[in-house]
Amino acid sequence: MPSPTRGSPGLVLKVGDEPFLFDSGSGTLERLLRAGIDYRQVDYIFYTHRHTDHTIDLASFLLATVATPGFQRERDLFIVGPKGFQRFFEKLLSLYPWLKPRSYRVNVREVWQGRLRSSLCMVEARPTGHTPDSIGYRVEAEGKVFVYSGDAVYCPSLVRLARKADLMVLECSFPNELEAEGHLTPSLAGKIATEAGARRLVLIHLYPVCDQYDIEGQCRAVYHGEIIIAQDLTRLEV
Repeated sequence: MPSPTRGSPGLVLKVGDEPFLFDSGSGTLERLLRAGIDYRQVDYIFYTHRHTDHTIDLASFLLATVATPGFQRERDLFIVGPKGFQRFFEKLLSLYPWLKPRSYRVNVREVWQGRLRSSLCMVEARPTGHTPDSIGYRVEAEGKVFVYSGDAVYCPSLVRLARKADLMVLECSFPNELEAEGHLTPSLAGKIATEAGARRLVLIHLYPVCDQYDIEGQCRAVYHGEIIIAQDLTRLEV
């Protein structure tokens, strides 16, 4: 929902100088620029599921790489997503054929449970229960562990994904009093972080109603590590 302090999900994890983009909801492309991150340098995008608040700026991203004379992208783009994402991408290009890159290739890879390796890091995916095919990601690099849930429910696979995470980013859509199917509350997010032994917990995806509640207090009742309530352009070091 519209908010002056929180846009739709879009996170960047920098490993060395390499930016890894996770999800791209509405406004992500503009916020990348405000954060000082050149979208033309993004070679890897990881999607947790296909809902529009997590994917809509993929169209904007593609358009920005093909439409500006003299700035067309040439390096390959790698997109990782859950089951069905290849078809989703093909349908997007069918709907908007002018987004199809001609100066570079897009490589789409679907994952469910498994690991991907690059020269900089290891990425693991596991289901999160928000949708039948939604996944979260664990990134191990430089001796640190970063975990991003996307939308999720409390489930053993997410706890396993987050084991001993240095920084865990969990969705927290509604306060405990307004628990909604398919989403986490502060207490459920705290329970996952506690059982996983995560060192720090970042709560995102807060609907505006959360501003009327003590979200941090509800989470702290079950999790005793550092809790950060994110807003747009929040910067943290893992």
